[in-house]
Amino acid sequence: MVCFAVALGVIILCGFISLPVAKDTCDLYAAVGQNLTLPFVYDGLTNFKTLRWTHNDTIIFYSRWGSVYVGNSKDISATGSLLLKNLQFSSAGTYEATVNFIDTWTGRLCMMDKVSKPQLTYTCDSNAVNLNCYVADAQGLVFSWTLDENALISETKQNLSRSLAQLKGQRNFTCSVANKVSKEKSDTVRPTCKSPTLLCFPSKTVVAVVAGGAGLNLLSLIIIIALCYYHRRNKTCLGDDRELRMDSLINPEYEIMHPIENPPPLSLESSPGQCY
Repeated sequence: MVCFAVALGVIILCGFISLPVAKDTCDLYAAVGQNLTLPFVYDGLTNFKTLRWTHNDTIIFYSRWGSVYVGNSKDISATGSLLLKNLQFSSAGTYEATVNFIDTWTGRLCMMDKVSKPQLTYTCDSNAVNLNCYVADAQGLVFSWTLDENALISETKQNLSRSLAQLKGQRNFTCSVANKVSKEKSDTVRPTCKSPTLLCFPSKTVVAVVAGGAGLNLLSLIIIIALCYYHRRNKTCLGDDRELRMDSLINPEYEIMHPIENPPPLSLESSPGQCY
């Protein structure tokens, strides 16, 4: 009894292990409204063979001994492949082809919408142009960019930025969006961003101007100091002379005690070192 239970458990376990795993991946992709031929090829298919196609375990084509019982013979090629027309989301699922009741091909079809045409826009800032490839539903889409008809291989995001220094003159941009069943391209856009106006000079010129300005400032400072000194000296000398004359008027004995020998004549012109 124990041996029988152990044997039964082993059989059940092996049965669970051998169960097929549900297939979640897609072998084929198609867009709504598209026609698709399922890639089945059977060499030596004749009217004496039995050919059957199923969709999710429902027979959609059946022929035997040259007679077609389900479906249309025009949808079957000479090798047994099946043509699907005007696909809809309900067309998704698993397709199986059997010849003489032996499964020979199985494939899972997934349906998708076609992508819509993207709208390419741009904005300018102080030193760059920023482009946006707008599409209504961007999830799962692949983006690509071209600059002057040259593909930008490394750019795969929805947004693109380029510095104005890299864009000399007018350049043409386009973006494309794609999924597994379709691809659409935007209209060409030519950004008109302008670089900020800057006065640029060679470094040697800048150094020369700075040095010249510093030298000019120093020379001006020296001249100002000399003029101030000269003006102050003249003022001091004139003040001493006035004081001497006032003492002479107030105190006549001052001239006697401090005689002025041979006073120089008055002159409108002053020489260095002389005060009047």
